[in-house]
Amino acid sequence: MKFYDCLTAPSPRRVRMFLAEKGVTLETKMVDLANGEQLTDTFGEVNPRRTVPVLELDDGTKLLDSTAICMYLEDAFPDPNLMGRDPKERAVIAMWQRDIETNGTMAIMECFRNSSKGFRNRALTGPIDYEQIPALAERGRQRVRHFFAELNFRLSRSEYVTGDRFTIVDITAFVAVEFSRAIKEKVPDDAAHLKRWRDAVGARPSASV
Repeated sequence: MKFYDCLTAPSPRRVRMFLAEKGVTLETKMVDLANGEQLTDTFGEVNPRRTVPVLELDDGTKLLDSTAICMYLEDAFPDPNLMGRDPKERAVIAMWQRDIETNGTMAIMECFRNSSKGFRNRALTGPIDYEQIPALAERGRQRVRHFFAELNFRLSRSEYVTGDRFTIVDITAFVAVEFSRAIKEKVPDDAAHLKRWRDAVGARPSASV
């Protein structure tokens, strides 16, 4: 297998953390997003969507989505379990994974890509250029603040996002919270439960990858 990565992007970091929790090392190819390597014809042969991460399997199959990659890795390397031990837990984890991606990761990205000067005319990832919409940047910022409040409330009821053990959802949420620095949004001072969880996840070895 070959993993296409970029150290500055949040989505590949989710896979790196997942791999670190599994204790798995893969052949890795770094993609220089800052200089537009993802937009070249060469990388387009790897992923027409021009995004990372990508996991290329030994038979040539290419997985182009962080969660899809982790699903494959969960089956290939089942211990420790990070995506659910039974039908109920798998469903709960999938539900919260989708929630965090929609209301956390995508909200931050909405603000970041519609406000950063470096993404002028690149408001969406992919091969097609889209102009920035300032109103979406402001809406994204508001969504991020609601995300922090909702995540703090969720963590007031359990040690981790989905319950009493660490799962892929904690990886996705942690990377989102860390990535919020890109839009200069901090975890609120009064979000004690969110801070407690962030510090605990941040102390795990996988958080340093």
